[in-house]
Amino acid sequence: MKILLGNPNTSPEVTARITAAARAVASPGTEIKSATGHFGALIISTRVDMAIAEHASLDMMTSEAADCDAAIIGASIDSGLRAVRQALPIPVLGLTEAALHVACLTAGRFGLVVMGPGSATITREMVAAYGLADRLAGIRWITAAPANLLADQQSLIAPIAATARRLIDEDLAETVILIGAVMAGMPALVQPHVPVPVIEGVSCAVALAESLVRLNLPRPTQGSYAKPA
Repeated sequence: MKILLGNPNTSPEVTARITAAARAVASPGTEIKSATGHFGALIISTRVDMAIAEHASLDMMTSEAADCDAAIIGASIDSGLRAVRQALPIPVLGLTEAALHVACLTAGRFGLVVMGPGSATITREMVAAYGLADRLAGIRWITAAPANLLADQQSLIAPIAATARRLIDEDLAETVILIGAVMAGMPALVQPHVPVPVIEGVSCAVALAESLVRLNLPRPTQGSYAKPA
């Protein structure tokens, strides 16, 4: 089984981080093929970046997926997910969509840890768009940028764990999701300090992608996800 993991921004450091995390959780025999966006933002952080990333994701994923059994869009905003899902004849997942659905299978309400208030607003909109607003306990953020996590994961264990505990104690979250591609690998570091499951998108997406490949569901021939004419 081969899974395409595409990072729709242009940072090779982010691609390396999510690829390592994906390979760490992939089943024996599953190959992770990585790709980086051909154009767009170094790190997707604004609504303008998001609009460009939709096109960058569609361009990258359709050009790299020819020999793959499933594809994962490696960005927390799930750039171009619906378009890529229609364009490719294989299962396509987004990091945040995958993490949200795994959280729903884990407990009742989930809380989200994001990086900054701007991300909180955008992520809340995504949760609502996925129809899961009623399962959202709360969103809280740490004062850090993706570059900080890329440079030094250890220094952010304590603030992420403290934010997660606030979601649990004050918002009654029963599962905590770390939002952001650069959060890949962080749950293992944070979990010893948090009393509920801590998850992130890369590991959830890989597990779900493998399951969907094994289910071997047919491609729709009718509806909005049918192959474009």
